[in-house]
Amino acid sequence: MNERLWRLAKAGQGVWMDSLSRDDIENGNLQDMIECGIVGLTSNPTIFQKAISESTLYDEQLEDLLQSEDDPKEIFLQLARQDIQDACDLLMPVFEHSNRLDGYVSLEVSPDLAYDTLATVEEARRLHKLVDRPNLMVKIPATLPGLAAIEEMIATGNSINVTLIFSLERYRAVAGAYIRGLQRLVAAGGDPLGVASVASFFVSRVDTETDRRLEEIGGDDELKGRLAIANAKLAYAAFKEIFSGEDWEFLESKGARRQRPLWASTSTKNPEYRDVMYVEELVGPHTVNTMPVSTLEAFMDHGEVNPNALEESLDEARALIEKLREVGVDYEEVTEILEKEGVRKFADSFDELLEGIEEKSRELVS
Repeated sequence: MNERLWRLAKAGQGVWMDSLSRDDIENGNLQDMIECGIVGLTSNPTIFQKAISESTLYDEQLEDLLQSEDDPKEIFLQLARQDIQDACDLLMPVFEHSNRLDGYVSLEVSPDLAYDTLATVEEARRLHKLVDRPNLMVKIPATLPGLAAIEEMIATGNSINVTLIFSLERYRAVAGAYIRGLQRLVAAGGDPLGVASVASFFVSRVDTETDRRLEEIGGDDELKGRLAIANAKLAYAAFKEIFSGEDWEFLESKGARRQRPLWASTSTKNPEYRDVMYVEELVGPHTVNTMPVSTLEAFMDHGEVNPNALEESLDEARALIEKLREVGVDYEEVTEILEKEGVRKFADSFDELLEGIEEKSRELVS
């Protein structure tokens, strides 16, 4: 096991990898990363688009599917199903050894359903049934319509990765939906031990948007590159508050698990910033950091671990939001725009993915 990943695990943080491809499954790279200390995987349309377009390993299955299917979305789901199942199987020992805490693989509902509650629930159920693995997490975006879908899926015993969280207000709403779902599950006689969830806070994009606005305003350079980490620290403080007290302890006594904060989008976009800053500054118990391969490799090479990083400088984090507001950068506006952009970017990636499948299908047929 990599020493630095071991130190993160000792600090109570699970390390997931934000990458999945059939190449990595078949050539043993994924198994090697699991042996290094990776305990989960996340995927999204961009990741699948890259995997399918850059590999010939999907061609044979794609040719077979074209004999009976011409809908690119249905073809994608069948291609993805195999990769997700294989990854789930490789991570099953982690899932079992951790008593269902880790070992999950995430598959996202279609981004074009982000504002349709009923359609999201229907597709999330379908994905759980399609993959048919206990260590699958279906990703549902934290839009307002998504909150009801999250509650419903948890209430019916399904594990969910809540994605595209940017604001503290929305995070509290997500945690509330999770707890209400658990309460319904327990009231109906269900076993919450089989349900897991993470709340995926997107990190680096917050700094990208904030820094852009500060650049337009001019001056106050000392405020750049700070809001994303401050935002995550305040979210972690809210997490500790929400998952405590008598109401939560009752659910916990029934076997319920806390919905862990997951730090996503942790690659450093600005080359002037330390390449592992969104890992080093966000270490703490009961959390997950999902890293793209480049960030993961950088951290394994030179990352430092401060087990208490998330609980330091909370007063400064609160003050930063007010300082930014004073100079003309509104926190609520930044996070609202980022949510809309996040949904749109995933939808665009999904469209590109389907177009890529159509193009590859035409090549194979010809």
